[in-house]
Amino acid sequence: MKGIEIKGISKTFKDTKALADVNLQLEEGKIYGLLGRNGAGKSTLLNIINNRIFQDEGTVTLDGEPVKENEQVLSRFFLVNENNLYPEGMKVKEAFFWGKEFYPDFDMEYADKLCKVFELPKKRKIKNLSTGYQSIFKNIMALSVNVPYVFLDEPVLGLDAYHRDLFYRLLIEKYAQNPFTVVISTHLLEEVTNIVEHVVIIKNGQIIKDESRDDILNGGYCVSGPAALVNAYISGRETIGEDTIGGLKTVYLLGRPDDVLPDGLEISSMNLQKLFIQLTGV
Repeated sequence: MKGIEIKGISKTFKDTKALADVNLQLEEGKIYGLLGRNGAGKSTLLNIINNRIFQDEGTVTLDGEPVKENEQVLSRFFLVNENNLYPEGMKVKEAFFWGKEFYPDFDMEYADKLCKVFELPKKRKIKNLSTGYQSIFKNIMALSVNVPYVFLDEPVLGLDAYHRDLFYRLLIEKYAQNPFTVVISTHLLEEVTNIVEHVVIIKNGQIIKDESRDDILNGGYCVSGPAALVNAYISGRETIGEDTIGGLKTVYLLGRPDDVLPDGLEISSMNLQKLFIQLTGV
């Protein structure tokens, strides 16, 4: 199978185990959601894949070729994260120029178009942009480089609701025209539920879910009602969490609900955010 294969990746920072024996396959032409709480290991994993830091153990390969210190392979990757790696004083338009130098398929015309759409001034120094506009600049780069693998680590940091929606619409438009692999790491789960095709959930440096979005969402449900009725219903069933307000209770279950429910109970679907909270809670 073509794509990125991550095998046995571990990484420790001083006394903190950031990643522990992580195994993952990222296929060609698919949009992934990499989800986890702060400190779960998401950024560490993306940085290792993109050679920003090196793992202590394990390997990362692309189509069987090692990624580590392999410029030919890394030229097919582009990572967006909060770090600003551009030289002091560089302007947006200069970054586009060098983007074209390093990535031959960089679409300068498209980048210029997006600057107008987002009202990003090309003559402004990158370091002088607000947090939101730095995110916009990096996202424009990511949408313009035209490489097979794009990694977006909190891509909508600092963006208002309008610009977040605009970015995701442009991403889907770009993907529909010419599919590529996208890995989106974000804490705003509701906004990516309808975008991602595959969900990877990481907790304490280990992957606890690695399934298609549809399989995950179809694999669980919520039951609500008076606590006594809910407790009777869930007896012998696999639960992953619960909420109680007064005498009412909601329980999150894996599996499928019965065709017929006892009177007084309600069934609702498990959305991605609910599932994430229940799986990654303390």
